[in-house]
Amino acid sequence: MTATTAESHPAPTGGHPQRWLILGVICLAQLTVLLDNTVLSVAIPSLTAELHATTADIQWMINAYSLVQSGLLLTAGNAADRYGRKKLLATGLALFGLGSLAAGLAGSTAQLIAARAGMGVGGALLMTTTLAVVMQIFDDSERVKAIALWSTVASLGFAGGPLIGGVILDHFWWGMIFLINIPVAVVGLIAVLKLVPESKNPQGARPDLLGALLSTIGMTAVVYAIITGPEHGWLSTDVLIPAAIGVLALGAFALWELRIPYPMLDMHFFRNQKFIGAIGGSILVVFGMGGSLFLLTQHLQFVLGYEPLEAGLRMAPLALTIVGLNLTGIGPRIVMKLGTPPTVVLGMSLVAGGLACISLLGGGTDGSYWGMLLGLVLMGGGIAVSSPAMANAIMSAIPPEKAGVGAGINGTLAEFGNGLGVAVLGAVLNARFAALVAVTATSLPAALAAAGGSAERQEISDAFASGLQTSQLVGAIAVFAGGLVAAALLARAERSEKRVEQAAPSGVSELSEPSEPSEPSEKKTAGA
Repeated sequence: MTATTAESHPAPTGGHPQRWLILGVICLAQLTVLLDNTVLSVAIPSLTAELHATTADIQWMINAYSLVQSGLLLTAGNAADRYGRKKLLATGLALFGLGSLAAGLAGSTAQLIAARAGMGVGGALLMTTTLAVVMQIFDDSERVKAIALWSTVASLGFAGGPLIGGVILDHFWWGMIFLINIPVAVVGLIAVLKLVPESKNPQGARPDLLGALLSTIGMTAVVYAIITGPEHGWLSTDVLIPAAIGVLALGAFALWELRIPYPMLDMHFFRNQKFIGAIGGSILVVFGMGGSLFLLTQHLQFVLGYEPLEAGLRMAPLALTIVGLNLTGIGPRIVMKLGTPPTVVLGMSLVAGGLACISLLGGGTDGSYWGMLLGLVLMGGGIAVSSPAMANAIMSAIPPEKAGVGAGINGTLAEFGNGLGVAVLGAVLNARFAALVAVTATSLPAALAAAGGSAERQEISDAFASGLQTSQLVGAIAVFAGGLVAAALLARAERSEKRVEQAAPSGVSELSEPSEPSEPSEKKTAGA
């Protein structure tokens, strides 16, 4: 029996001699993609002034990138599994660099929105292949640490965007926040071609074209409805029609995937409570982080009057906390010591507490930065411990030959959560702002410019700050409640797994032990 079990593990994937160098290369590519989720936020005043962008334009500049990525991530992940993860990673870097060039040279809001959408195509390929490669080159003994480092870079991309954008805008015009991606993309492309091993799933080489079409239409339509909801109203036909199209397309996608022999997405994954709990938690962590960063950069610049670099520096503690906890190994150790459910509760409670601190202690036109600093540190700590735990839970529930699809799901959740955070918390902000003051301007700077005097400008600033505080509190409540639900589902899944193991005969238990979701082919080997 021991010999049979040993034969089922002939060569652990973590034995690749250059796995840590490869991890560094793919993390560089991942960082570039994720920086562009938030780097644009500090350029909002510059874009408003130089391109005459309205609030709707700004939201589309930010969300066009997320919208395209969300629609293509599952398709990109499936393509990477079938045709080669290295090929798709290199293609994504090339497309991302070309899109960055177009964005940096854009001369109008329409051109910039289109270029950002083009960058989203390359970003979708990168988002799916980076995590998939991590799953292929590391074995179970090192995978949690590797995912923690990958997750650190992912979080750094979200949180470090305002700081890097602020440094660039302090010395250059806004286009440089995109053009700086080009040398990084070139270096990353060369390194990927030289270092990253090719891997793919030999099964199901025939493309699932209908599944790709339905998933792209469904995800794009749903995210479009979320983005346009605050602008047009959640019950308007402009929102309800794309939402209905998205739901119908995703429903048709699910039915189609259940019928074909080699589906793009195995719908049976959604029977796994660990998978469902990790999905819910992932969405809400990014919901809170993406929405709060969107609001905080406006608070620091529009309300408190900081320059882009000053605003970026004041956002830096969030990124520094995440990096510090995971580079020192504290984050992975917490996961391994406490287990996934308690880690999720701890992490998301910290994120919720951070949002509440920012709202109650650092909000308003006279809020203290120390309150905001405390909130950023708490959020950083929560993200550092919860994100790796949930990413590992998602990926461990998916076979390694489907690693690209698993990474596509994880990336889709990140993009969906980010877009949802910007849309929902932005809607709360706009509703609260409109309830306090009657303005017809399309942005806060325009409203301030149209004010009749200093008293009216102060009233507008106070109303905007109040809207920001309300939005942060709504985000805190959603993240905390979601964390409890996600942890409960994860804990229930773990109890079910233990009951199955205890009920199985000893021989079956020994043989099934290596046959986790990440090793589906080993059960046949052992049984033989």
